[in-house]
Amino acid sequence: MKKLLIAALAFAALPLLAEDSVHDFKVKNIKGEDIDLSGYKGKVLLIVNVASKCGATPQYDPLQSIYAKYADKGLVVMGFPANNFGGQEPGTDEEIADFCTSNYSVAFPMFSKVSVKGDDKAPLFTYLTSAENPDKQGDIGWNFEKFLIGKDGKLVRRFATRTKPDDAEVIAAIEKALAE
Repeated sequence: MKKLLIAALAFAALPLLAEDSVHDFKVKNIKGEDIDLSGYKGKVLLIVNVASKCGATPQYDPLQSIYAKYADKGLVVMGFPANNFGGQEPGTDEEIADFCTSNYSVAFPMFSKVSVKGDDKAPLFTYLTSAENPDKQGDIGWNFEKFLIGKDGKLVRRFATRTKPDDAEVIAAIEKALAE
């Protein structure tokens, strides 16, 4: 009976062992290299699902500006290309990297193309779209949604596509997260 009770308690604790923060995930960068997001502990992250052929693609400019302004204070902008909305990211990782560098001088980390919605949704985005936050849970609505992650790896805020990266609300949230 004692062994059964111990096994039941261990089984009940399993959900606590599941992904508890962004730091629990491993992803591939745009060069195909494995990246353990635990390496970003203590940093504030702005994770964005990006696309090269979207009306919101010019958001790369303010994303890069924010990265340049706050990187030395601990902010890392992270671009995750996704082709889930209107086929607006059809390129290969190499083509996406060339596009971002050539057109927007992107210097922030870019990652391998992923799915951010549907049955093949990347585990990181399953976590991001279900994590509690004051803004919204559920599926990503379009390209360039922004997920602000605190130094502890937890989702702090979520901003819709229409909220530009340099919007006062986004900047205030970034500065608050950096100060904590």
